[in-house]
Amino acid sequence: MASSKEYLDFVLEQLSEIDDISHLGMMGEYILYYRGKIFGGIYDDRFLVKPIEAARRLMPDASLEIPYKGGREMLLVDQVEDREFLKTLVESMYDELPFPKKKRK
Repeated sequence: MASSKEYLDFVLEQLSEIDDISHLGMMGEYILYYRGKIFGGIYDDRFLVKPIEAARRLMPDASLEIPYKGGREMLLVDQVEDREFLKTLVESMYDELPFPKKKRK
């Protein structure tokens, strides 16, 4: 099942207080970036983030979910309604996130 554009728009609206959020559509799902780093995505109308230490610390009870067949587990964000929490979550994750790998030519 692909994610709906409506759910993507909802999540992006909830993240609108954070500067430099972008997204990329890929096979019916959406990858989310903060200042050029991938922090999560929208998969089957679920907002999932990478299970790094900062995210685990802020969401100690979050369930681990598989975003797509063969994908690595990610944390389910269940506080999507709370804009302040989302801002804290995304901004606190930044320093632990790697920059995307450069593509070889």
